[in-house]
Amino acid sequence: MSNIKTLLDGMWENYISYTPSAAKIAKLFNEELVNDHIAFRTLNLAECNIHKQANYLSQFGYRVRGDYYFEQKKLNAIHLENENSSLPKIFLSELMLEKFSSELSDSFKKIFNSINVSNKDLFLGGRSWNIDYEIYKRLSKESEYASWFYVWGFCPNHFTVSINHLNAYQDIVEVNDMLKANGFTLNGFGGEVKGTKEELLEQSSIMADKIKVTFDANEEIVPSCYYEFAKRYPDSSGKTYQGFVPTSADKIFESTNKV
Repeated sequence: MSNIKTLLDGMWENYISYTPSAAKIAKLFNEELVNDHIAFRTLNLAECNIHKQANYLSQFGYRVRGDYYFEQKKLNAIHLENENSSLPKIFLSELMLEKFSSELSDSFKKIFNSINVSNKDLFLGGRSWNIDYEIYKRLSKESEYASWFYVWGFCPNHFTVSINHLNAYQDIVEVNDMLKANGFTLNGFGGEVKGTKEELLEQSSIMADKIKVTFDANEEIVPSCYYEFAKRYPDSSGKTYQGFVPTSADKIFESTNKV
């Protein structure tokens, strides 16, 4: 990968190939969009954990600037910022396999014992293993995050429109109303707007697109990915907050729920 722009462009093209709503919404804004952050999901295995991902991104000027823990979903996460502040933040989360059943953790260990994943593949490699719908259903009962990763693997989970940089909209409710008026379904878990001005970050998202996926024996419609929208506020020093609010992010994760 020659440079960060090539990498980020590749992420976007990859993402809209299975999240067609994002491409449609980007056109609806009818202006140049600034991407607040890109998120990825992975597992806490040596072959693919968030620290291995962060190490790869360090060559492009990305550094870890925050870490988070999601008790209910059993996730660790970090966010990275680039030395060039015009580039999007990257949010990396990983499933803590030891906190789940041996059936779930063994399913993934078996997969990673049979494949090799390059550093670049940790972001754009997608899924390089066959999938079984019965296993998918069993995983989803324990962890929606696990079942999503089982199907989609290493790819952008969402991109995020920075409302701060929009010309036509300054308010997250206005953005949400525009999305609903154009037929998109918002994630209502915890309310359509997650977070508050007092927490320095407001977020919303559409529910994930539903995509036909080929499993071993059949084709099924499953959630893919979603588009997020974020409005950030200045802290007491006047600097715009760049971190994340775990209670809000916890509900944003549910944008890929199968509802």
